[in-house]
Amino acid sequence: MVDDPSANPDLFPTEQKQNKERQRLFGIIENLVKWENTMNEAVLQSAREEIWQSWRRACADNADHPQAKELFNRNILPAFHDPFAGGGALPLEAQRLGLESHATDLNPVAVMINKAMIEIPPKFAAKSPVNPEARGKPDLVGREWKGAHGLAEDVRYYGEWMRTEAQKLIGKYYPKIKVTSEMVSERPELADYLDQELTVMAWIWARTVKSPNPAYAHVDVPLASTFQLSTKEGKEAYVQPVVGDGSYRFVVKSGKPANGDAANNGTKLPGVGANFLCLMSKSPVEAVYIRNEAKSGRMSARLMAIVAEGARGRIYLSPTLEQQVAASSAVPDWKPETEFFQKALGFRVGNYGMTKWGDLFADRQLVALTTFSNLIAEVRKKIEADAQAVGLSKDEKTLREDGRGSKAYSEAVAVYLSFVLDKCSDYWSAICSWHSSGEKMRNTFGRQAIPMVWDYAEANPFCDSSGNWSAMLDWTRKALEFLPSSCAGIASQSDASTQSVSHNKVISTDPPYYDNIGYADLSDFFYVWMSRSLRISYPQLFATLAVPKAEELVATPARHGGVREAEAFFLNGMTLAMGRIASLGHPAYPVTIYYAFKQSEGDADGGVASTGWETFLAAVIQAGFETCGTWPMRTELANRMRGTGSNALASSIVIVCRARSINAPSATRRDFVAALQQELPGALQHLKASNIAPVDMAQSAIGPGMAIYTRYARIVEADGKQLTVRDALKLINQVLDEHLAEQEGNWDADTRWGVTWFEQNAFAAGEFGLADQLARAKNTSVAGVVQAGFVSSNAGKVRILKPEELPADWDPATDARLTVWEMLHHLVRAYRSGEAPAATLLAKMGDKADSAKELAYRLYGICEKKKRSAEGQLYNDLITVWPDLLNQSKQTPAPTTRPGEFELDA
Repeated sequence: MVDDPSANPDLFPTEQKQNKERQRLFGIIENLVKWENTMNEAVLQSAREEIWQSWRRACADNADHPQAKELFNRNILPAFHDPFAGGGALPLEAQRLGLESHATDLNPVAVMINKAMIEIPPKFAAKSPVNPEARGKPDLVGREWKGAHGLAEDVRYYGEWMRTEAQKLIGKYYPKIKVTSEMVSERPELADYLDQELTVMAWIWARTVKSPNPAYAHVDVPLASTFQLSTKEGKEAYVQPVVGDGSYRFVVKSGKPANGDAANNGTKLPGVGANFLCLMSKSPVEAVYIRNEAKSGRMSARLMAIVAEGARGRIYLSPTLEQQVAASSAVPDWKPETEFFQKALGFRVGNYGMTKWGDLFADRQLVALTTFSNLIAEVRKKIEADAQAVGLSKDEKTLREDGRGSKAYSEAVAVYLSFVLDKCSDYWSAICSWHSSGEKMRNTFGRQAIPMVWDYAEANPFCDSSGNWSAMLDWTRKALEFLPSSCAGIASQSDASTQSVSHNKVISTDPPYYDNIGYADLSDFFYVWMSRSLRISYPQLFATLAVPKAEELVATPARHGGVREAEAFFLNGMTLAMGRIASLGHPAYPVTIYYAFKQSEGDADGGVASTGWETFLAAVIQAGFETCGTWPMRTELANRMRGTGSNALASSIVIVCRARSINAPSATRRDFVAALQQELPGALQHLKASNIAPVDMAQSAIGPGMAIYTRYARIVEADGKQLTVRDALKLINQVLDEHLAEQEGNWDADTRWGVTWFEQNAFAAGEFGLADQLARAKNTSVAGVVQAGFVSSNAGKVRILKPEELPADWDPATDARLTVWEMLHHLVRAYRSGEAPAATLLAKMGDKADSAKELAYRLYGICEKKKRSAEGQLYNDLITVWPDLLNQSKQTPAPTTRPGEFELDA
């Protein structure tokens, strides 16, 4: 929305002035992304003013454009549209920045998310709540209700009313547990709770199958992946199975188990797959047997432990007959009978007899979810009556008809209550597990998949700990209070390849990532509950049994008849969607597209070019777009399940596109390669100077490389055929590799030896003869690299020392044979102890540290090619925190001289 200063040479004629203005604009972005500034009007207004100034200049430059002139005269910014709106982040932030926001998606769940975020709040902005408590409580009467706060207050009030009513109806299925003298005699630490009735927070269940051993075929043996309940220091607890008299029982113990490994693994056998050990006979219970039993309906569950709320934290108790009976007495009168696609991406539960969405929930969970769902219909009538009592018109128009009266208001509150229910379903399924180190519920969707969970945790809707109804209600209320409500928003269901909403709107979008996630299949988990609650308000949106999937732009081979068919489907659909965007987008603004698909596929000739990137970029190009800029944007949490301990992408790549000129020239392959070799290294240096993480470098290089590729209408091979996107990607990666390798010429001979030896052996030992031969070629010696301090040579074997083996008292100022290799790996060693030690060491290196950073990029590239993710992580982590280390290092003055050096007077 805001031009780079270089676009206004009349205002910023020199590079120095342009950079100064650029830094000022970056400062606005830095303020915007701080969580605490989400609702800071001063910060938001500064961004809005920059957007307006840039828009005024655009209008002046396009004075003859009728639409620009009309909007400017009416003092209106162009509207925004995201045709793949999904979770709604882009439409929401566009609205926050002052733009009328439009969101479309094929998925009804996504449409409802966007309605809840951008469409409903502006309709009832600055309205007082209608509930009786707000009308009678002294501290609420006469209060000014800003934004969506009044609506949020009603969501809270009526949500708590639902909890109270639900507890009356089904509270008997969730009894408290009494601490008896028998419990205290077995565990004296429970004495403080004697005769107290404690609220249960969660029930831990182990799935069971009949023992495969004929001698115990009558026994349902547990399939427990762990017996650990709490691993928190000083609060350890675990389950101990007690076998006897042809059966077994579970007993909960406090403290650390005598055999930690056994407790950690439960009855699961080491290794991959669903292989367990029979608790009775110690014979293996193999995965094939478990699957057959489950598919035959003979998999059950047994209560393994109870987690209760105590005055000083969690109390872990052994299961009781009363608690088991309470759970089994709950019989649902409805369950989602919709079948899910057994070959959906990330689904594993179909192997174990689960074929319908209702199969993912225990009976008591189904009773709770249906009860709360029924209460949404009931509370809607109550809200409507209360709204009329405070003066809202008895308007029969609904939300979908743009109603603003009592009926529409009751539906608005019901939308958010349905989101509370859906959030609860995420915590009330039999795919949830217990977080032993955090002592809390783990939800169903820790990642975008539905894996099998053997020992699942069942939350209590009426407790005061994680996973309860009130907690989900509070999250929803808080989110609603943070939503903007000053600009209009419209969310609707539409196919991106045929939508007409984009006409003359600013477009930014985050499309599906080829075959990474099956969005529609996963959405059905929520759709079955949302549809039950909201079909009366949105009959067309919830007219189908499940989320539409045939048109969803995801390359699922099982759905489209094979890998090639899926690729063709994705390419055709994405090309149509991008073509639609290109033809309808606002002429004054570029289109920005987010993409985060990691290149990972190698060809026989050694090139790298991911099908996901190739197919997506082919669609963008065939739609008539030219990529005129790209930049990595940090969008992923470091602690997300897919990213933890891995080299998963830390960023999304923002691709900036404009319609390609009809006068775009043609070129040969040689022209393209020459342009790459001339322009790409400079762009790569710019990326590295901006601290792009090594894991993101290959993806980041695609941008400037494809900017060269797409500037041509056609690039011709020697045989007259057109250079494909796949071949262009391989050439881009080839130039990237060459650029990283070229940096070696600037390093000392010892480091150059280290790079080549590391490429061959990593930190493992190799033959002395080979090491000596390589050292001679690099103009050094084995004795020299040993003297340098990062190599060990013993008994005919040579190896590079790992960072943790390097001396902790090393100082670059006193090292007589200082190498780039040492500087980097001592930084890695120091960083393992924290940022402060690494920053102190960085300060001592002064300007020589830049070479260490270059080496980190080079070594990460080697690790990526050799599939050494553990070693690669060392270098990626260090580069990621480099700016922080650099800032801290500036507080420590670097040495001005080293031994053997002297300063010249100025």
